[in-house]
Amino acid sequence: MLFYRAALPLSSRTLTFAAGIIRRHRATIGSGWRKLNPGKQAFLVLVYLRKGETFAELAAGFGVGTATAWRYVNETVALLAARAPRLRKAVRDAKIAAEQRSDGR
Repeated sequence: MLFYRAALPLSSRTLTFAAGIIRRHRATIGSGWRKLNPGKQAFLVLVYLRKGETFAELAAGFGVGTATAWRYVNETVALLAARAPRLRKAVRDAKIAAEQRSDGR
């Protein structure tokens, strides 16, 4: 198998944000040792989300098993989704913001 490195067009701030969420989650659940630290787990997930590589490709590139890559992605996506506003609230907030703009507020 051949390996390669590629640039990922995302800010380091994005990586830091995702790693912080993972770090806090691990502390909350009392997670023990893991193959990848929170920063590398965040990077693996961002590569998956940005480039759409397969779990096998991610696993090979980050030196983890395919199942571990899958678990890391699913865990992190769930953590990010939990922080997102619910659809109803997002629509309501957008409507309020649009009304305020049209009223000149």
